Amino acid sequence: MNYFLGMEIHQCSSGIFVSQRKYVVDILKKFKLKSCKEVATPLAQNEKISKNDGEKLEEPSAFRSLVGSLLYLTTSRPDLMFPASLLSKFMTSPNNIHMGVAKRVLKYIKGTANLGIWYSKTGGVKLIGYVDSDWAGSVDDMKSISGYVFTIG
Repeated sequence: MNYFLGMEIHQCSSGIFVSQRKYVVDILKKFKLKSCKEVATPLAQNEKISKNDGEKLEEPSAFRSLVGSLLYLTTSRPDLMFPASLLSKFMTSPNNIHMGVAKRVLKYIKGTANLGIWYSKTGGVKLIGYVDSDWAGSVDDMKSISGYVFTIG
């Protein structure tokens, strides 16, 4: 198997690499950012976005489609989970600020299109966990955001 549901799978004796490079290129074409300038991070540092920022989008379906595409990319790109989930909070009433943030994420993935997940063959089983939180990070309701991931193997 080399290509399945938008995912590219490369198998070798030392493991399996899963990426969505072609899907990234397709998304960039769809949103007319194929020749955009790349950025180093998906979100600007310490930027807080609110549901009341900016003017409401006249056609919110483009924003919803973009966020849906980002959510599908998280299958092989866990680095996009935070920006995709942050943007998904504004699906009901997106504005031009939210669309600008979403386009910045697209500029980030343009420069990192070849990233993916490497599943290596290992001899032992090892459980590793990572946890992070953002205390009262939401500007709108002062709720905290936390996340975790555990890997085995």
